[in-house]
Amino acid sequence: MTEISENKIVFITGATAGIGVATAKKFAEEGYNLIITGRRKEKLEEIAEIIRNDFNVEVLTLNLDVRIKEDVEKLINEIPEKWKKINVLVNNAGLAVGLNPLQDGLIDDWERMIDTNVKGLLYVSRAVMPLMIANGFGHIVNIGSVAGREIYPNGNVYCGTKAAVQSITYGMRMDLLKHGIKVTLIEPGAVETEFSVVRFKGDQERADSVYKGFKPLSGGDIADAIYYVCSLPAHVNINDMLIMPAAQAAAGLIDKKL
Repeated sequence: MTEISENKIVFITGATAGIGVATAKKFAEEGYNLIITGRRKEKLEEIAEIIRNDFNVEVLTLNLDVRIKEDVEKLINEIPEKWKKINVLVNNAGLAVGLNPLQDGLIDDWERMIDTNVKGLLYVSRAVMPLMIANGFGHIVNIGSVAGREIYPNGNVYCGTKAAVQSITYGMRMDLLKHGIKVTLIEPGAVETEFSVVRFKGDQERADSVYKGFKPLSGGDIADAIYYVCSLPAHVNINDMLIMPAAQAAAGLIDKKL
């Protein structure tokens, strides 16, 4: 697909579930053409087709794992020229795996989180930022977490990766300032998505228990916030935004009516 309309373009990683798919639909609703990425090819194509039919916008899919630097570089470099006029990049791909004390942590879990949440964000940003600089415009939204601000028991490495996202975002804001590119950090509290299913490695019952007794945020709530920060006037930049369900006051403090 090489010919696209003059709509703005949003590039969203991790767009096959949760916040990612909700963000894709929100921007499509607002008339953006989409570049969406995900590891699950069939799911990615299914979502792309739904969005094309429901919102009458163009969708370019990139079937990739953000952890694989060579694939990220190759696929983004090979995007057709008209798709390189990217207005918004949403670095959404991320995960938590396991909930063990550090001394019992699994190295594979650590590496999955570090490679996805930190290195994957960097790989994608490194490939897209030069395009935005060349275009003379752009807005990058990185999805962090309240866990990047507050540590909770057994959160250790996951919290560390989200603290890194916070620091990287602030550094990115400084480095891109002279190029007129906006940068925003969105830090959600408890959001009901596939997040806990992944963390507990498919244990649906344990994942569901995380959200019992209160109303968590939805992917749509975060998508609305992402679109909001991207829709402000050119002279306005939201540096960061912490978003919590009303029942949550801190990372480890949720009022559950069980």
